[in-house]
Amino acid sequence: MKLIHCPKCKSDEYVKSGVIKGRQRFKCTACGYHFTVFKEGKNIDPYYVVKSLQLYIEGISFREIERILGVSHVSVMNWVRQYGIQRPENLEYHPTYKVLNHVELKDLMADREALKSAGFMVTELGDKFMVIRWERFRKTSVY
Repeated sequence: MKLIHCPKCKSDEYVKSGVIKGRQRFKCTACGYHFTVFKEGKNIDPYYVVKSLQLYIEGISFREIERILGVSHVSVMNWVRQYGIQRPENLEYHPTYKVLNHVELKDLMADREALKSAGFMVTELGDKFMVIRWERFRKTSVY
């Protein structure tokens, strides 16, 4: 059985105090506060929240983040709003991204021409890697 704590004073001394909307109600004997045990609901791993925000800052759209990570674009929008994240405004470049396995990433990094005149960000994406690339002073980017 899970140990229940009072949300107000964090005491574990409580008594049952009825049922509301099908959920057990408790009364804290330390402070007299009435509370119910909250459902955990659908928790999302913080890894996906951080990755989503990183990708958003790099200029990837909400729908693209949804396709890449498998997290709802609405959730990503809510996290951006919740944490007050603002994407830097720079219309000079448009980032491109590719999802690569470790062999493809090694080959890309070995190609000296691919590393010239571009910025890279490599981030882990499950068992693969995402390479976000932005080229300076160019309107289009080619891998």
